[in-house]
Formats: sequence, C-alpha cells, structure tokens
Amino acid sequence: MNAVKIARIETFLVAPRWLFCRIETDDGVVGWGEPVAEGSAEVVRACVHQLGELLMGQDPLRIEDHWQTMTRSTFYRGGVILASAVSGLDQALWDIAGKVRNAPVHELLGGPVRDKVRIYGWIGGDDPAEIADHAAAQVEAGLTAIKMNAGAYLSPIVTRDEITGVAQRAQAARDALGSGRDFAVDFHGRVTRPSAPRLIEALEPSAPMFIEEPLVPEQSHLFGGLVERTSIPIATGERLYSRQEFLPVLQQGVTVLQPDLCHAGGISEVRRIAALAETFGALLAPHCPLGPIALAASLQVDFATPNFLIQEQSLGIHYNVGNDLLDYLVDPTVFTFAEGYVARPTAPGLGIEVDENAVREADKRGHAWRSPLWRMPDGSLSEW
Repeated sequence: MNAVKIARIETFLVAPRWLFCRIETDDGVVGWGEPVAEGSAEVVRACVHQLGELLMGQDPLRIEDHWQTMTRSTFYRGGVILASAVSGLDQALWDIAGKVRNAPVHELLGGPVRDKVRIYGWIGGDDPAEIADHAAAQVEAGLTAIKMNAGAYLSPIVTRDEITGVAQRAQAARDALGSGRDFAVDFHGRVTRPSAPRLIEALEPSAPMFIEEPLVPEQSHLFGGLVERTSIPIATGERLYSRQEFLPVLQQGVTVLQPDLCHAGGISEVRRIAALAETFGALLAPHCPLGPIALAASLQVDFATPNFLIQEQSLGIHYNVGNDLLDYLVDPTVFTFAEGYVARPTAPGLGIEVDENAVREADKRGHAWRSPLWRMPDGSLSEW
C-alpha cells in the first residue's frame, strides 16, 4: 500500500486579524491550522509556504519528524515568525492525524484527563461602573471567570491616583462576580519594574486568580523578585516560543504558564512546555485571543494535560470587529459554554469543521491588521 502524502498547502488571510492554513493529502484528507503573529500575518504567511517546501510529498503522520525538520533544518532558528508558521502547520498535521485515525487529537495524546475545560473571557471598561456591567454580562453569557487589563497608559512610576484606580476597577470586578468566581488582571507588559510591586500589592485585597505579564519578556530574569513579594500567582508566556524560553521563568518561580498554540510551536511543543511546567508545580493556561482553529487546538491539549488551569477564548473580544470566533465554523455549537465550561469534543482531529467557503471568501478581502501604536503624554513610545 502506498503511503499517504501531503499534496497541497494553502493559506488564507481572514478578518479580523487571523491567518489559517490548509493541508490536503493526496487522498483528500484535510487538516486546518492557525499560523499567525498578530500584526505580521503576511510575513508568517510567506514563512508557511517556505516551510511547506519541506512538507510537500511527505507522509503527514510523521508529525514529530516534521516538527524537528521545520525548527532545526535552518541555520538561523527561533523567533515569533518561524515559531508561528511551525505552530499552524503542526496543528494542521495533528488535525490530519486525528481524522486518519478517526479520533480526536487528545486521544492521540494519551486520552482525556478531564471531561470539561474551564474557560474565561475578556472584559473592557475604564471605570468601576463599566467593569461591573461587563463582568455581569460575561456571567450572564455562561462564564465563571474573566480577565481585564490593569489599565492603559500608566506612568513610569505609578501615581497614587493610578494605583487607586487600578485597585478600584479590580474590586468592582470582584464585587460583580462574588467570591465564587474568578478574575485575572493583565498588566500586558505596560507596567515598569518599579511600579509592578506597588500595583500587585494594591490588588491583593480583591484576590485575582493571577497577574499576567507584569514585566515584558525581556525582563523575565526579574520575575523572582515579584514572585517572592506576593501570594497572587504570576502568569506569563504569550511572548515566549519554546521550552528553552519557558525554563528561566519557571526557575524564577512563575506558576502559571501561558504559551500560545499559534506562537509556541503548536500542539507538539506546548505539550512539552506543559510537561516541563509540571516538574516545577506550575499550571498551564494557554493564551488564545485568536480564532476558532487556535481555540480548538488549545482545547485538545487542555483535555490531555494534567496540570491545566483555565483556557482563554476570544468570543466577543474587542479585536473581533466585523467577524468573530464562530463565523468560520460549520457547527458553532462545539464551543457552547455552560456554567463556565466547554464540553470535551469527540469529533476526529481538532474537533471542528471549518466552513471552507466562508474562509475562501474572507481571504478575497483579506486584512492588514496592525498592533496599535501608543505614546505617552510626553510623546515617548508606550508599551501596548
């Protein structure tokens, strides 16, 4: 019997800011992935097709060998563009593997360790009243956990008023949610090292589930000082792309890891990052403000990961202007949220059916989404 071979690789630039890839075998099995670095989708697209040269004509089921070849066969390695391209192709290969074997990916990863996965959603709002309303709306939508930004523009050393404002918004979320639900606070790398301890201390009375990215990734070697000063778990990882990059933050005491399956090497590498985290007693909470394929891939890892905490998802997030998470699915009910959880998918592969016609139509329009450019009141560049 002749081995199945990869016959076609396509990419689709779809609104609001996503890139999808489609791998088809010579016997018609199709796998989907989401290879994108937000703001650089066109660059990742070119990288996907360059890496595709290594995959064409090959057996799609040799996933680990393909992952090694894509990441190690070039002299210059790593970085978000290459890692994101590998991530989407890896997702698509796992999707094919599940469909060939008529099993969801999590069964190929050793089988489920849970029956449902807890999820959270984003809220906006710049004042406590808005925060309370948005939090209540997410509870009404079936969630038991949310995440919010600490703030937008913050001074290099936060003022007393800024500290008070952050604390008041957090307390408004806590009051709206009650003591039995959770919220997390994302610093988004916008907070300087001198300010981070003061803001974290001010947040302790409202007991957030975790503080996310209190320092930019370039300062990962400084996390230890923050970890030692608070009982609030510290989270990071959306801008880290390999086991090697996660190891130092684990050694600094970070206990919630947030690799993104569209950036950190796909299902193959995030699975290994989770295992590494487990040896440090840390938990996995995959970053996922992206599209339906990204969420589907994340869930497959979540269901097979013992040290999983919670899953981010982007339904209704402020980035999703014009198109949202469910627009490219034939059956959106696979992402139905009930009492804060999503049920275990049982369909083969990633567990979703992509609406190929909708994707191809969206690609005709494309997009050119870019990260916002923020400046401080004095005109200097601000972290976004």
